[in-house]
Amino acid sequence: MSTLIEHELSHLAPTKNTSVSIGMFDGLHMGHQTLVRQLVKQVHANNSLSVVITFKQHPSTLLAPHKAVPLLINLDERIRLLKAAAVDIIIPLTFSQELAVYGAQSFVSLLQQSLNMQSLIIGWDFALVHHREGSLETLLELGHQLGFKTEVVEPVKYHDSIVSSTAIRHALSSGDISTANAMLTRPFQLEGIVVKGDARGTKLGFPTANFLLSSQQALPADGVYATIATLGEQNYYSATFIGTRPTFNGIERIAEPHLLDFNGNLYNRNLKIDIIERVRGVVHFPDAQALKTQIALDILQVRQILTSYNNCKNH
Repeated sequence: MSTLIEHELSHLAPTKNTSVSIGMFDGLHMGHQTLVRQLVKQVHANNSLSVVITFKQHPSTLLAPHKAVPLLINLDERIRLLKAAAVDIIIPLTFSQELAVYGAQSFVSLLQQSLNMQSLIIGWDFALVHHREGSLETLLELGHQLGFKTEVVEPVKYHDSIVSSTAIRHALSSGDISTANAMLTRPFQLEGIVVKGDARGTKLGFPTANFLLSSQQALPADGVYATIATLGEQNYYSATFIGTRPTFNGIERIAEPHLLDFNGNLYNRNLKIDIIERVRGVVHFPDAQALKTQIALDILQVRQILTSYNNCKNH
């Protein structure tokens, strides 16, 4: 009887040799992009197929569920971005207990058998399977023994800092959206379905979309952000609040965008929010009228920020 890993790999049976890269690829940031470009370049040179193995859930959800790592992008977006980068085959593996204890040699042997792997291209900080025993040195030696090539892609830096998913999460949590977006090479995005909320924004004169986000979704630091909302094919300037609504004794952390110049029903529609710039942090206002006054000022600032952003982008 085949294992879950063997089952998830077995239905592919590529007709050519493959070059393989493995990782979470959370965010598909500029470091990941450099690795993927190298992978695609190599297969073009040797007439093989490019394969990216990623994971359906972050390994921390199994290995350390009490401190599971929040995700920068969901699996669907990861796959979409990898396809856009011209990767031939994308394999989302279930990170199971079985995979967590797999030996490095057994795993790469399985890749050779299932995928005709002739080369493995990995990032500088990569380590494979149980207790990270598949170190770079181990993989280089296994490649020599088993007949595949191992290539290591060096780290990519942004302003002297190594680009990584961890660095992007740190930038987000500190409200440094410009660094997070630069490392991602695109605006950090939230995506979710709009559901009915308590209509506090509507009562204040600024209706907001109650955004249903995954519990695993990484969020920027609490505050108000200049954002661009995408609804279907249409984009709207928006002001998005992230936090717990201290003026109303909120507890649950939320993201609520107010779409400027929008009239219509958002309920049950899919909404994407590109976060462009942080406007301010969270303030506890003495009453609803003080909050309403500040929101009006926030919206003026959001218009200025986004108009400038679009002007720069279009030149």
